[in-house]
Amino acid sequence: MMFSQTTLKCSSRKSALFAVLVAIMASVSSSAEAAKSFTVEVQGQGSPVIMIPGLMSDSRVWQQTATELSKTHQLHLISIAGFAGQPAIEGALLPVVKSELLAYIQTEKLQRPAIIGHSLGAFLAYDLASSAPDTIGKIIAVDGLPFLAPVFTRDSKSTVASVKAQAEGIRNFYAQMQPAQLAATMQQGMEIQAREPATRERVQQMGAQSDPKAVGQAIYELLSTDLRDKVSNINQPVLQLGAGGALPSDAMRPAVEALYKQQINNIPQATLVFNWQSRHFMMWDEPVWLLNQINQFLAEK
Repeated sequence: MMFSQTTLKCSSRKSALFAVLVAIMASVSSSAEAAKSFTVEVQGQGSPVIMIPGLMSDSRVWQQTATELSKTHQLHLISIAGFAGQPAIEGALLPVVKSELLAYIQTEKLQRPAIIGHSLGAFLAYDLASSAPDTIGKIIAVDGLPFLAPVFTRDSKSTVASVKAQAEGIRNFYAQMQPAQLAATMQQGMEIQAREPATRERVQQMGAQSDPKAVGQAIYELLSTDLRDKVSNINQPVLQLGAGGALPSDAMRPAVEALYKQQINNIPQATLVFNWQSRHFMMWDEPVWLLNQINQFLAEK
């Protein structure tokens, strides 16, 4: 078959344009993948369990627990964008994580997966279960609550409106922070995170790898979202675990316990259990105790 020179030039230009379009589409696709709000690592076989870490943490916090739990359950270990070296996304964070997790559950055809969340991850567990109660199974909240503000203020009467200025100030403060400043800020108050120096170092390392803007955005969202009324939608059993090992005085225990109880009062099937020796990272301070609590709760009919 014969082609004229004009036809060949036109064909060449079309081929070049096609190549450019393919490159652009590949770039857009790559950017979309990079913008996901979380990554997932799947371990084990059995009934599904989604495990969500807390602020500035990733799935490494669950490694010790997952080693045993994966013998009887299929674990979906989440790492959230912007934390512990994960690429950050722009704009809202936690609402996007919730939406994409619900889509993930549907795509993977997970049948009422249990959710185990630590700190911020516990808040997400409550948000997921109250938004889609027929989709989510049992909830285990590891030292995390439906509303963060009362933990800061030590007052259960705190509202989104009453902490609005503080929430916005925190978001703006972190947005202007450099990673080195974030690492330095984390050194303050590390004693409440975990008992052992080696464990505190793990927490510090994950925090130093986090994106300051993402951290500030997450704290803002935790302070400006109150789920205490919404959790009444939850129709599945909930185990709320509290860590009281960092309290400066045993005399504070009743007040702290009352604060936690107030947050889960609207949940029909909620149980509160405190460990008064463990600090915030219960999976490292009290690993055997935590695993026993998880196994017993998941096994209950």
